[in-house]
This record gives sequence, C-alpha cells and structure tokens, in this order.
Amino acid sequence: MKEPNRVDEYVGIRLRRLRRLTGYSQTKLAELLGITFQQIQKYEKGVNRISASRLQHIANIFQVPVAHFFDGAPAMSTPAADSAPDAPPPEVADLLATRDGIRLAKAFASIRNVKTRRRIVALTEAMGDSEEASEAEQRHPTGAGPGCD
Repeated sequence: MKEPNRVDEYVGIRLRRLRRLTGYSQTKLAELLGITFQQIQKYEKGVNRISASRLQHIANIFQVPVAHFFDGAPAMSTPAADSAPDAPPPEVADLLATRDGIRLAKAFASIRNVKTRRRIVALTEAMGDSEEASEAEQRHPTGAGPGCD
C-alpha cells in the first residue's frame, strides 16, 4: 500500500483540528459535503487526497480561506522531504484530543488582548511548575526519614 503524501497528511491534520475546534462530528461534516464519514476519516489521515473543489467547499463550511489548510505545510522540494509532517508536540496533540483541551483552546483563542493571553500562559506555566514541585515534595519530604534530625 502506498504511503500517504506528507502534504495530504498535513491538510488532513488541519481539517481534523478545525473540525474538532468547531464541534463538528465526522458524520455531520460528511452530511454537509454529501459524502460518507469514512471518506472524512480518509481525508483526515491523508490516505485520500481532497480535491480542490471539495477543499473549497470545506473552507466555506468552516468560513476559513483555503490557504488555512496549507499554512505551515511541509515543503515538497526534494524526494528526501517525503517524511512525516512536523507534528505538534505529543502533549499538545494529547490535549487537543480531549474535550477539555478543545474547550480550553477555543476559550484561549477567543481572548484578543495579547497581554491577557501572555498572563494566562504565565499563570498556567506557574501552576504546572507548582504542581510538579508539590508532587516532588510529597515523594521526598524535607527532613523526613531516619537520621534527619
């Protein structure tokens, strides 16, 4: 079986992300396009290439430019460039695979003030650092154990 083209995979990843962020199911999107949900699955995996007219239809449904699906797409300049597309870090992909992660991403994306967004990121990072320190403290309490007088 032929490996999916990395640009097709990238476009599929962008489609899946956009579909999830907007709350569409594969079935709902398939109905709007007049195709099966299995076809949506194949598009999202990059197994099947999305035609230009269908991509335009999808862009219209989500009210984004067609270019949205190619923003940051891997270059196809050399045959060696046919490896997997740059993917988000695993923790980001894992987060966006959850309902809470999608809710968080939507809420964060709706914040227009750059300073507010930066403060939220700093607060979240501090909370993560604090949680890690707390867990480490619970595993190795200071002054605990025999001979620690």
